[in-house]
Amino acid sequence: MSTIVFSIPGLRESDLQLMPRLAQLFVEGASARIEHTFPAVTWPSQATVLTGLPPSEHGVIANGFYWREKQQVEMWTAWNPVIQAPQVWDLLKKRDADIRTAAWFPMLSKGCNADFVCMPAPIHKPDGSEDLWCYTKPQDFYGELLEQLGHFPLKHFWGPLANIESSRWILKSAAVAASRFSPDFWYIYLPHLDYAAQKDGPNSPAALQACADLDKEIGIFIDAIDEQRGQHVWMTISEYVIGDVNHVTYPNRILRRAGLLQVREENGLEYLDFENSDAWALVDHQFSHVFVKDRDLNTVQQVVQLFDDEDGIQMVLSEGQLEYLQINHERSGDVVLISEPNSWQAYYWWFDDLRAPEFARTVDIHRKPGYDPVELFIDRATMSIPLDASLVKGSHGAPAVSEAQRGVFLSSVADCVAADKIQDTEILQIMLDHTRPA
Repeated sequence: MSTIVFSIPGLRESDLQLMPRLAQLFVEGASARIEHTFPAVTWPSQATVLTGLPPSEHGVIANGFYWREKQQVEMWTAWNPVIQAPQVWDLLKKRDADIRTAAWFPMLSKGCNADFVCMPAPIHKPDGSEDLWCYTKPQDFYGELLEQLGHFPLKHFWGPLANIESSRWILKSAAVAASRFSPDFWYIYLPHLDYAAQKDGPNSPAALQACADLDKEIGIFIDAIDEQRGQHVWMTISEYVIGDVNHVTYPNRILRRAGLLQVREENGLEYLDFENSDAWALVDHQFSHVFVKDRDLNTVQQVVQLFDDEDGIQMVLSEGQLEYLQINHERSGDVVLISEPNSWQAYYWWFDDLRAPEFARTVDIHRKPGYDPVELFIDRATMSIPLDASLVKGSHGAPAVSEAQRGVFLSSVADCVAADKIQDTEILQIMLDHTRPA
């Protein structure tokens, strides 16, 4: 018997009506609404579930980091050691050295202690191009997957071509690994519900169709697993819920107007000047970390006052206030800005689109100092990413203010939850309690 956990961003309880194969796994099981720890975005959400701890303890404060000592931003490239706490595979192995664990596509899995791992790791060339590849454990396993399935479809994992092909490949490769290695514990990240819900809105026809498309692939995986090993414990975790948005805030433009953010010009284009800026914002969906030069308290207060009455901003937290949402970590910004439910935050700092850096119009998740959902769109006239943040219709990350903004936890074990709501930090113990060696 194995325990198989699906981690699905954007999954709502109501979506299960469109996902009969997934829902069928839990008919005789348990379900509960999830109280998501802030910030409810991919990296922190996954780290919180895998460690049972909030960002103040595991250190994953966003989908990227600003390394102050190097004055460098790292987006989407960090390895597992940035998680400053033992994870489910570590704890299972400590309990029983014979338990075999698999980490299939969680974002910070490169270098983790799971026995079997698969995670995109494209090879970046000096000319800016990429060779497709995946980091796997065992190291040569991607060669086997390549022979059977072809390359992981990276262009369908993110960007204007994002679609079901990426989640389909993840599930197919997981089925191959199940047959090859028979893990006792699986954590499988399925990103598909993220795309249309952000691009067109969570209740759009495209977002609802995405539920049906993902359910079909899950059903194929369930059939493949059942053929191999019989009975299993199944769990599903909604990493967060995506809400409708009709407003966008530009923290870096606001900081620039106040004279706090500086840019450097190259060939007529403007780039954020980390070294000479008194304050700038690493934005991520519905929140941002504002980093203040030398942590100057006067500048911190100036930033707080600047955003206190800003349209679209719900909370402005600084110093001791960061403890309120358990985001008080040395990696966090000196000020944290949290959006209203109907708003999100874009990283733009330029006022004239002609001066936007060249990477602004490309799918470039590593060079942008913040998350950019506009990369889901394409300007057909220029065949580039548009510079219109108002196109985005769905977002997430801010603390839930209604039941509709809470995700769902599902388990095929009937008595694994005692209430109709659980904290996401409690899920780790449930996974540990219901994982047994084969």
